[in-house]
Amino acid sequence: MKRIAILMCAGALTLGLAAAPATADPGRSSSFGQATLTGFASLPALTFVPGSEPSGSLLGTEPVNGVTPPFAGQPVQGFSGIARRHDGTFDVLSDNGYGNKANSSDFLLRIHRIAPDFRSKTVKVLGGFDLTDPRGLVPFALTRQDRTLTGADFDVESIVRATDGTYWIGDEFGPYLLHFDHKGRLLEAPAALPGVQAPENPDLNGRQPNLASSKGFEGMARAVDGRRLYPLLEGTVSGDPAGTLRMYEFDLRKRAYTDRRWTYRLEDPSHAIGDAIAVDENRFLIIERDNGQGDAAKVKRIYLADKRDQDRDGALDKTLVADLLNLADPRGLGGAPGTFRFPFQTIEDVIILDDRTLGVLDDNNFPFSNGRTAGKPDDNEFITVRLTRGLKADPRVYR
Repeated sequence: MKRIAILMCAGALTLGLAAAPATADPGRSSSFGQATLTGFASLPALTFVPGSEPSGSLLGTEPVNGVTPPFAGQPVQGFSGIARRHDGTFDVLSDNGYGNKANSSDFLLRIHRIAPDFRSKTVKVLGGFDLTDPRGLVPFALTRQDRTLTGADFDVESIVRATDGTYWIGDEFGPYLLHFDHKGRLLEAPAALPGVQAPENPDLNGRQPNLASSKGFEGMARAVDGRRLYPLLEGTVSGDPAGTLRMYEFDLRKRAYTDRRWTYRLEDPSHAIGDAIAVDENRFLIIERDNGQGDAAKVKRIYLADKRDQDRDGALDKTLVADLLNLADPRGLGGAPGTFRFPFQTIEDVIILDDRTLGVLDDNNFPFSNGRTAGKPDDNEFITVRLTRGLKADPRVYR
């Protein structure tokens, strides 16, 4: 069996890759078999931004998974989106903080730059920057006078890096699209989604929301030509069939939504999506998960969805490419040799590393989630997964 040794560090991308054995197909329309774990790296849960402000003051003082709030600094946690750079490092997005608008006003929204090293099984945090609105483009009142954005202002869950080096970020409170420069400064007023509003939306003005709390843009893909965004809601809009999620198209040249829209159907209405990334002009990888963790986790999957091929109800065709609870691990990279499970409640990051290799990260919901070890807060884990065959991705995916 041919093996390729690769290492990813600050200046180079390297991953241990091994061909995966074919197994019985667990998906309803999949020709992919069991994927293989090829790399494992971890960032300890108790990692904080050096010299940062205290946080977690609204969590009380009772221990959570053995950790007692408040915290002396800002935790490096909640990786809810990932963007690939061109030097072997990655930008990862912390989400809104501690789970909701009410308890996250002292959590500063931030993009971290990380470098996983799969030889040492560690993740280095190389730096990062807070998200800010120095020009006063947000039209509603912010939590802080200095206009540094917090988890009480936006629930940021998805990120893409544009061809000009700026960032587009999907928010769940509006839902909004947010455009930032390379230093995290807001460049334009938040772009609202016409006709859809979550309960946290500041423009409700007494109207009823038609989207559940924090169920806005959980995933977002950038078109391979760099001209469009494809944000995907995490929740079902009122009136839509249960378990169906809307995917929109946003024209970056016109700064406007187009009239095109697609539907992603969850395997069960209780599931949620975690992330989305374009494979080519028509196909996307989408993480689908249940809400369980540890032994209770049953569904943590990556599907290939095709907008050219829709079922009779108009939903995107889905092909299972990787079951994250059933990864072959013959070398014991994640523990003992055998089967590796990625049993986290929220898995919200997928990136294409090469045509058969994916990078996947968890959102550890610090300090609340304990899917890996009961009573201990989850670390931020970065794994690489080798598929049984290539995706035939557009080469522009890697640029």
